Amino acid sequence: MEEAPLFTNDAVVFGLLMATLALIFATSSSNSTFWKKFYSVVPTVLLCYFIPALFNSFGWISGESSGLYRMASRYLLPASLVLFTISIDIKGILKLGPKALTMFLAGSFGIMIGGPLALLTVGFVFPELLGGNGPDEVWRGLSTIAGSWIGGGANQTAMLKVFEPSNSLFSQMIAVDVLVANLWTAVLLYWAAKPEKIDRFFKADTTAIYELRDKIADFRKGIMKIPSLSDTMIILGVGFGVTGVATLMADFIAPYIEVNYPALAQYSLNSSFFWIVVIATTVGLGLSFTKARMLEGAGASRLGSVLLYVLVATIGMQMDLGAIFDNPLLFLVGIVWMVFHILIMLIVAYVIKAPFFYVAVASQANVGGAASAPIVASAFDSSLAPVGVLLAVLGYAVGTYGAYLCGLMMQYVSGM
Repeated sequence: MEEAPLFTNDAVVFGLLMATLALIFATSSSNSTFWKKFYSVVPTVLLCYFIPALFNSFGWISGESSGLYRMASRYLLPASLVLFTISIDIKGILKLGPKALTMFLAGSFGIMIGGPLALLTVGFVFPELLGGNGPDEVWRGLSTIAGSWIGGGANQTAMLKVFEPSNSLFSQMIAVDVLVANLWTAVLLYWAAKPEKIDRFFKADTTAIYELRDKIADFRKGIMKIPSLSDTMIILGVGFGVTGVATLMADFIAPYIEVNYPALAQYSLNSSFFWIVVIATTVGLGLSFTKARMLEGAGASRLGSVLLYVLVATIGMQMDLGAIFDNPLLFLVGIVWMVFHILIMLIVAYVIKAPFFYVAVASQANVGGAASAPIVASAFDSSLAPVGVLLAVLGYAVGTYGAYLCGLMMQYVSGM
């Protein structure tokens, strides 16, 4: 029987997370020599992610039993996407070119081929990993991770139904999925603060990315003003109002597709969360062509960042570092699998001279999905968050197919 966390009330947990975020940002803006040196090494966003993970690992809070992540992903994420996209430059995003898509496909391929390679590698050293009977065969559980890492929760559920791993095996796979994916997210957040070294190694052309960033920065500077209470209320009203409309539409669209077009479930089109993110982003992009674009001058993206950092903290509290000791062989497979994914992405990026931004966002669009891809993108610059969303949505479309092929390859490896 698991011990109850120290803090079980979500109001208390939320207060702890907000106090932690406040402390991080207070120290990161300090003029102290110590803190300046500290944050030159450790990015702010990484601490916002990792400290809640430590709270969860030490048993102070429980990400599993808390409802804060669902609240942040359903309410705060869509609102932040609206506030980020209000000032976005659509033409600038289109100028980013095909390299982002190429890196996304490389990431998906890396996960597809990485699963069987990881199982083959670890299984060679530990042959007992390839054993099991029926629902307890490890490859069945690993197929659900492939669904999650290429697409998202709906694709993972699809693999659960197709390959039917046992409930106990599936619960272990969820732990592997969350921990390994979150550790990789932490690495990406660290390097997102200093991508120049990797870009120089890749000899990457980052012109389009920096032109987009600078153009939006110049636009913000030109309309910047001291926000009034009315400005702030209007910004929040737009963000959460669009979120409400998106949720209302999603609550109609998703069940309608579920009942009338069940075959579309493989594309996650029966997922309410999918439609909330897509509709909120689309409306936000539409508003960028209206006078709502001027809300950026009163700090629309700044408030969007506040909402996104709360989401970062709630994602971090999902990670339990101690879970690795429950079944170390499965975690070893997950880590080796992720290494193959990373290697393939880095090789492709080197060949096509893609900036590290594309590597990080494309990888997270696969592994993390619509909740965390914009976080990694905004770690480079808040104006780039929509790029993460667009790639993550693509992951939902290809996730089921890629995961199914990956599952079949892992089944073959297990039978060798």
